[in-house]
Amino acid sequence: MQHIAIKGLDLYAYHGVHAHEREQGQPFVLDITLWANMSAACTSDDLADTVNYSRVIDCAAAAFCAEKHQLIERAASVTGDAILAEFAPIQRLEITVHKPQAPVRQSVKDIAFTLKLAR
Repeated sequence: MQHIAIKGLDLYAYHGVHAHEREQGQPFVLDITLWANMSAACTSDDLADTVNYSRVIDCAAAAFCAEKHQLIERAASVTGDAILAEFAPIQRLEITVHKPQAPVRQSVKDIAFTLKLAR
């Protein structure tokens, strides 16, 4: 089984526990890794034999930004579920949601949550 890695998908969304996060929004960054059998694409050079990562990106962005969630855990879950529902060849995925501007008292470079899903 092969994998495709999508790193650094920049999105602006309205997730957070605090009301101002859900009203004003903030940047998020998604890393998504998809596992599927893409061995046919390795020889055919045909887009139909692989997972179209452009379409996965569009699906992830739409799902992640469609609703406001308090927790990045929920936002990751909704996004992962949408990808699996849309792309039957994907057998498992890993999605990391980075919240670089999380409202915490100490200086941190990033807060992130990683979710792994499989069929």
